[in-house]
Amino acid sequence: MRALVVVNPAATSTSSKMRDVLVGALASELKLDVVETSHRGHARELGAQAAAEGMDLVVSVGGDGTVNEVVNGLLAEGPSPHLPTLAVVPGGSTNVFSRALGRSRDPVEATAEILASLRAGRTRLVSLGTASATGTSTAPVSGTAPGAAEVVAAADAAAHDRWTTPRWFVFAAGLGFDAEVIARVEARRAAGRRSTGPLYVKEATAAFLLGRERRRPAMSLHLPGEPDLDGLFLCLVSNVSPWTYLGARPVNPSPEASFDTGLDVFAMGRMGPLRMLHTLRQTLAREPDARGRGVHRRHDLGELTLTASRPQGWQVDGEHLGTATGLRVQHVPAALRVVA
Repeated sequence: MRALVVVNPAATSTSSKMRDVLVGALASELKLDVVETSHRGHARELGAQAAAEGMDLVVSVGGDGTVNEVVNGLLAEGPSPHLPTLAVVPGGSTNVFSRALGRSRDPVEATAEILASLRAGRTRLVSLGTASATGTSTAPVSGTAPGAAEVVAAADAAAHDRWTTPRWFVFAAGLGFDAEVIARVEARRAAGRRSTGPLYVKEATAAFLLGRERRRPAMSLHLPGEPDLDGLFLCLVSNVSPWTYLGARPVNPSPEASFDTGLDVFAMGRMGPLRMLHTLRQTLAREPDARGRGVHRRHDLGELTLTASRPQGWQVDGEHLGTATGLRVQHVPAALRVVA
């Protein structure tokens, strides 16, 4: 079996020595090409190359960002039964997709599980999603006065009124508050901070208490056959459950989300700190079932559109992609074969 191993050398939970061990274990049973990524978008290029060359297997060694790039490369020409199968060795800080596939959090154990599944022929098709944005801006906001950043984003939104090329996501996409939190964390990481659960909590708290979006919600959710749902400041689109993790603890706003169904939506309207805290507790519960005033959930959707009266952050698989005034999301069943 010919396999391409895509290694992110900057992955946060693996060392160079550990990655050598992982590659050695894979090489004992597979005919390998190993490439370390060297720039943003490199994993996508490698995924597309693997598809074009007819590789049997692509192994992503890294976090969810590396997986997303590999998948976008593999599916650059759309789903096909002839595409390489994907396997994922967790190397990032959260590893949502890998954990949704049932992989161990330990990279060495996960590699052993992958090899055992390959010997037994255990693979499966999973559904994925695509997200396309309009009114986009990628102007940097780090180190920029908020007022100036808003002016630039608004000007870009007016100039970029076409929809972007759809981007694949494996576990989540979002517009609004969640993307703002991701942007804050990425800015801290650029300044040398490690990505940790407490850092996300700190930045989410600051964004909620000090930001204006939850006081003046700008977003609307549009679903086929339903009245528009207005006055939203957060909208999470999930392909798996849980949506993410705080360390070992799952954060589960859409507990019914699954690779075997359509997309799930968790949206929130205007609310105060106490109600927000109550909703957060519900998503962290052993049996999560977030409900209440200002909380909106939908299950098994084929498509949806979000619009905003002013630019909002948007994200795909935990990567902040700038701001947008619209997001069009579609479910794609049986999109890619993975090692189960």
